[in-house]
Amino acid sequence: MRILLRAFSLLDLLSLVFMAMQLWAIVKNYSAMTLLSDKVQSILMFPMFVLLLIGIVGLFKLKKYGFVSYYIQFPFRFYLWVFTIGFITLLPEALSVYDDKWFPILLKICIAAEFVRLYLTIKAQLKMS
Repeated sequence: MRILLRAFSLLDLLSLVFMAMQLWAIVKNYSAMTLLSDKVQSILMFPMFVLLLIGIVGLFKLKKYGFVSYYIQFPFRFYLWVFTIGFITLLPEALSVYDDKWFPILLKICIAAEFVRLYLTIKAQLKMS
């Protein structure tokens, strides 16, 4: 289980890198946003970044605060689309495939994988207790 939790923290680290790029874009373009939902989503990205960082460190060190941080993050991950393996949605662009048929499929995989991760995280925490 230790290897699994560290793998989750490394995948979250990859998500954190992509999230940092999104945060930079938010900072640069915040004044151009007109919809309230976009502004709320943008503002929530900053505490999510901090929670993700805390969760990465906690899970890598196998500390309880890493689990707690992930459980707090879980509902916000769906609202903000910050998934553990969310980077796979960028694969078609990286392979120069720009048709719209792959994104919905890959997004469904990300959502299913997030629930699998929640199950495995709970199972790991119970095993460690």
